[in-house]
Amino acid sequence: MTRTPLVATLATSALVSLLAACTSSPMMPMTPKYDQSALPAGVKVPAGNGVVAELVGVGQLTYECREKIDAAGQFAWTLIGPVAALNDRSGKQVGKYAGPPAVWTHNDGSTARGTQLAIAPGGAGNIPLQLVKVDQIKGSGAMSGITYIQRVATVGGVAPALPCTQADNYKEAQVKYQADYIFYRSM
Repeated sequence: MTRTPLVATLATSALVSLLAACTSSPMMPMTPKYDQSALPAGVKVPAGNGVVAELVGVGQLTYECREKIDAAGQFAWTLIGPVAALNDRSGKQVGKYAGPPAVWTHNDGSTARGTQLAIAPGGAGNIPLQLVKVDQIKGSGAMSGITYIQRVATVGGVAPALPCTQADNYKEAQVKYQADYIFYRSM
């Protein structure tokens, strides 16, 4: 069977486009999916949702020394919010994370905002593991359809071991942290 040059060119072009669409993932390249079986029940994502991306957040948490709401005259470090780069497993930055409110932003401009559902201990010196339910998506990029986000494999980030007294009221401190963020969509 002979093909005309136009038909061959169109067929090749269609194949290249199909392969490009199948291999380009806006979140990250295909990797083995995260296994949440060892996590505490409270931070597990409900059945019917599947992993679509695993990103590494690297940044800092800002704390502020404030008077405790329920204990006049007593002060404690209060979490103000995070600022972190979101990197794929190869270390390439693909987005950022900041809050409050908690917002994950992909480089394509799409965002996911969520509300914390549960936390579980992350180990000594580490911020807790966390389960977030996404309640708002903006844009039609990589964050489209994200239903849940887990924070796992946390390193650091706990409140500073610095004095926090009336003399330190409203003083801020930044603490470095790292965590894996696992993104899910309804399947």
